[in-house]
Amino acid sequence: MTSPHPPAPAGPDELELRLGPIAHGGHTVARTGEGRVVFVRHGLPGELVRVRLTEAGPDARFWRGDVVAVLEGDAGRRDRHVWAPADSLLTWGRGEPPVGGAEFGHAELALQRRLKADVVAEQLARLAGLETGVDVEAMPGEDPQGLGWRTRAHFAVDAAGRIGMHPHRSAEVVPVDRFPLAVPALDGLRLAELDLRGVERVDVAAPADGGTPLVHLSLAAGADEPRLRRELARLAADRDVSVTARADGARELGTWAGRPSVIEHAGAHRWEVSAEGFWQIHRSAPGLLLGAVPEAAGARPGEHALDLYAGAGLFTAALADAVGDAGSVVAVEGSPVTSADARRTFAGRSTVRVERGSVDKVAARLWPGAAAPSRGRRRPASGRAAARPDVVVLDPPRAGAGRVVVDQLVALAPRRIAYLACDPATLARDLGRFRRAGWTVRQVRAFDMYPNTHHVETLAVLEP
Repeated sequence: MTSPHPPAPAGPDELELRLGPIAHGGHTVARTGEGRVVFVRHGLPGELVRVRLTEAGPDARFWRGDVVAVLEGDAGRRDRHVWAPADSLLTWGRGEPPVGGAEFGHAELALQRRLKADVVAEQLARLAGLETGVDVEAMPGEDPQGLGWRTRAHFAVDAAGRIGMHPHRSAEVVPVDRFPLAVPALDGLRLAELDLRGVERVDVAAPADGGTPLVHLSLAAGADEPRLRRELARLAADRDVSVTARADGARELGTWAGRPSVIEHAGAHRWEVSAEGFWQIHRSAPGLLLGAVPEAAGARPGEHALDLYAGAGLFTAALADAVGDAGSVVAVEGSPVTSADARRTFAGRSTVRVERGSVDKVAARLWPGAAAPSRGRRRPASGRAAARPDVVVLDPPRAGAGRVVVDQLVALAPRRIAYLACDPATLARDLGRFRRAGWTVRQVRAFDMYPNTHHVETLAVLEP
C-alpha cells in the first residue's frame, strides 16, 4: 500500500532504502548501497521507503533515520497513524520530528504483536542461547486501535509553560494537547490549557476503576508557586482531582488539592500509590499480572517468598495470600517513595516484611552467604536475617537484574523464579547468566501491555 500523505521532494539528507528485519528498540535495519547500516524508525520490514537521516556521520558505526515517505508499503500499514504528533510522515512533511510514545502507531495491532514476538525470540536466541517461539498475547478488553490504555503519563514542559513530549533521542519539547493512548480521564484533565511555567515535569495518574486522578508537578528552582497554585486551582475547581507538587531538591511533598496518592484495586486487594511511585500503566495489567506472575512463581502454603523490585507491592499481596500465615514474604524496593507506599499497604500483615534499598545490598545484608565477592573489607551484616526464599518474583526496571543479583539468586537457590521484564534484551542477558549457572527456562510468555509502542512485557519461569 502507499502512504496517505503524498511524499515531498527528496531532501539532501534523505535516502531511498529497502527495509530489513525488525530490531530491538522499535527500528528496522536497512543498509545503504555501500553497506552502511541504518536503523530506521516508523517503517515495516520489506517496505521501500524514503528515509530522513537524523544521525549520520562518516565515522559513525551506523546511522539513524525516520521514514518520511512510503514508496512500497506493507499490507499491515494503517491508512492513518493513531496519533498525528507521532506520525513521522506527517510531521517531517512540516519539517518537524515526531514525538516518541507511539512509534508503532502506523502498524495494525496484529502486525505489531508479530514484530514484538520476533524481537523477543531474536533476543532470547542471540543473548541467552534459548531457541523458543513466543506469542505476544493481547490484553483483556483491548481497544480495536490499541488506544485508551495508559493510566499514567509523564509530560515535559516547554519554556512557554505548555505540556509536551520529546522526539526520539532529543531534549526538544514538542507541545501536545491530547494523548490518545491514555485513558479518557487523563485527557479529560485538559492540562494543555494550563500555564505551567516553572514546572519541569508533570506526572499524571488515573486509577483504572475510575477513581480520583492525581496530577503531580516537579517544580523548577525559583518557580512562582503562588501563581501555579492559582493555575492548578482552576483544574480542581470543576472536577474531582488531586494535585501534589515537589520543589526542586525538596524532601517534603506539597498536597495542593485532594490527597497525595491514588487508590488502586486489583482482585480483592487495595493499594495507595503516590504520584511518584511505580504502578503498572496498562489499565488491565494489574489484574492480569496479579494472577499470572504469582501463579508462575508457584508459592505454596508455609513457604518463604521474595519479591524483588517490588514497587508498591502488587505481587507481594498475592504471594502473601499464597504462603499464608505459616509463610513469609520479603519485598525489596529501592525507591523511598514506592517502598513507603508498600509499607503503608502491608503495615497490618505480620508475614510481610518490606525492605528499602538496592536489591543487591539488601540481599547481601539479609543473606550474607549470597553476598557478591568484594575486594575490600565487607561490612558485617546488620538487621534481622530472613529465611531463605523458596520462590522469587523478579520484576526489575529496564536495566534488568544484572550479574550481581543473578549470582546472588543462584547462591540462594530458590526452587523457582518468576522473572517479569519490560525489556527483552536485558531479560535475555540475565537468562543467559542463569542458564550458564545451570538453570532451566521452563516457560516464556509475552504480553502486549504497550500497544502502539515497541515495548513488550515478558514473563519467564526458571528452575535450577
